[in-house]
Amino acid sequence: MYLKHFGLHELPFGLTPDTSFFFACSSYQEALNTLLVAARNGEGFIKVTGEVGNGKTLLCRKFLAALNQRAAAGNSIGTQDNSGEPDQRYMIAYIPNPHLEPRSLLLALAEQFRVPAEKLADQHQLLKGLTASLLDCARNGQRALVCLDEAQAMPLQSLEVLRLLTNLETEKRKLLQVVLFGQPELDENLAHHSVRQLRQRITFQHQLHGLRGDELDRYLRHRLTVAGYAGETLFSKAAVGKLQRITRGTPRLVNIVAHKALMLAYGEGRQHVSVLHVATAAKDTPQIGRDWLMWIAAASAGGVIAVLAATWMVMR
Repeated sequence: MYLKHFGLHELPFGLTPDTSFFFACSSYQEALNTLLVAARNGEGFIKVTGEVGNGKTLLCRKFLAALNQRAAAGNSIGTQDNSGEPDQRYMIAYIPNPHLEPRSLLLALAEQFRVPAEKLADQHQLLKGLTASLLDCARNGQRALVCLDEAQAMPLQSLEVLRLLTNLETEKRKLLQVVLFGQPELDENLAHHSVRQLRQRITFQHQLHGLRGDELDRYLRHRLTVAGYAGETLFSKAAVGKLQRITRGTPRLVNIVAHKALMLAYGEGRQHVSVLHVATAAKDTPQIGRDWLMWIAAASAGGVIAVLAATWMVMR
């Protein structure tokens, strides 16, 4: 609707977790580095938590893409990482919705790890099939890794099944590594006494935060550039400040309000987004916080009025 108006070839603030729009802010880059180092380590559980809208799914997909890129580079030219070791190849199972009972979880893993259909008849054969598949993976020089998004929705019994699977090992290393991405409720689930053994096996963890005040302007510019914008930025300094205050740097909320603000600017035939466009867009967006600057201004104005009123009463 506004692409041609602003010289864009795609929407810059879509909600789909597209890795081409990944912005390496401090929290995201630190989380990605932690994940890659942990994957290289090859043991235990890895946990990444973050509030709703902070980009966990995008980070998960970026992590998986980075693993695939390293593996492809290592296979084609025998590259090495900073440790001097050859890049690893990975067999990855990605489960976007792990709200699965134990058997359903095992079946989902069996499907992604290519366990033959005849091995799925009963629990015993299913576990044997998964074990054989993981052993084949190790013999082929691969590392098996499971990524679970929205892990806070996972039943405790299924978490325990995952822990038992990670008990499988050769003389040198574990056969399976697990990465959990979830909302803060995941920490509450892991605090349960019944999964205390799993909790002890979390070797790497990271808490994902939103965009800092000094990162939001670069985030907006980055996404606009990826979408084809050839100028510096479409958002005024005041608009960026307003956007930071009302979204608290939550990427999903930033994208929603920024998209609506662009629509408003387009509707008025403007070439830039003003603070008024952001304020108007925010009124139609749930979960937006109060603008503390406006609150301070209102409080200050109220204080001035109170002082003037008191002065008038004294003079009277």
